Amino acid sequence: MNVNYIIKSLENLNEYEQHQVFNFLEEKLVFGSLSTQIKEGIKENRFASGKVCPHCKGNHVSRNGKYNGKQRYICKSCNKTFTDFTFSPCYNSKKDFSKWLEYIKCMVAGYSIRKCAEIVEITVPTSFAWRHKILDALRLYIGTGHVSGLVEADETFFRLSYKGNHSKSSGFTMPRKPNLRGPKSKKSKDEEPKPRGISRNQVAVMCAIDRTGNIISELICNGRMQYKDVERLFNGRIEEKSTLCIDSHKSYIRLNKNIDVDIQKIETGKFKKGIYHIQHINSYHSRLKKWMDGFNGVATKYLANYMYWFKWIELFKTDKDSMKCKRLFVQSHTSYSNTKIEDFKNRKPLYI
Repeated sequence: MNVNYIIKSLENLNEYEQHQVFNFLEEKLVFGSLSTQIKEGIKENRFASGKVCPHCKGNHVSRNGKYNGKQRYICKSCNKTFTDFTFSPCYNSKKDFSKWLEYIKCMVAGYSIRKCAEIVEITVPTSFAWRHKILDALRLYIGTGHVSGLVEADETFFRLSYKGNHSKSSGFTMPRKPNLRGPKSKKSKDEEPKPRGISRNQVAVMCAIDRTGNIISELICNGRMQYKDVERLFNGRIEEKSTLCIDSHKSYIRLNKNIDVDIQKIETGKFKKGIYHIQHINSYHSRLKKWMDGFNGVATKYLANYMYWFKWIELFKTDKDSMKCKRLFVQSHTSYSNTKIEDFKNRKPLYI
């Protein structure tokens, strides 16, 4: 068939039909080769220092044939078998690899759990489980991080949320009175009054960013942070002799007594002090809050995963979408992570 005829035929299609053709070609031409690259990338990353058993960490490993087209290995130390994907998010999944790739593509686009489920054609509970399996593994891969040189630091707050814990079968007891929405006249007498300022019903997230783009973003406490919380975060994670730009919060004042850093405090009401400022970290917080608004509330026990997800987005925001898909898939399947469904019910918030 003549290529020019095909192109002319495509021009006659409506927008929806052209989109269908584009998705088909993308799957065949882009995702087809991308799948191979991803599988090779995972294998290279996982076994960069040689084959290691995910069960016992032994290195006496040999090939053990193939099953369903997947290379299997056997550990001579514990006699257990494994593949390149053992203890990864898609480990033991009954869904095809292409479904996982499509889901990763949805995550790169920043879609909600429900929208991801609709596009990939899986259930909402499955979409939820996949998201946090991927983010759990990504969190292990990225780690807390390290900053150096000229560093800006500041805290931001999110409401303490027990979203998803209200099932009657879970045995969950609300530790505080409910926060009801709507006009004041309709609110219940049982509702807990909202305290002014910072309260224990807010989660403090400390963020730090240096001029080379390294980022730290961690949950540190409920309510107002104290010196011990700040020291716990930065101890061993900020290079000695670095300059730390902060606001006037008193929790930072004693930081340079135990950590060898130069403190540059930006006074309240001022934007900068010579060459020093905290505008980059304030901008980071602004982008983070705007991005989080798209998820309509996140349970506090999953908040750390979303902090790491946004951190990943910021680290690789200049990449093309196809490269982001490859990078997210490979990095989330490099670390050994075996999150199970029952783990979600018993999960606690992850504070540094």
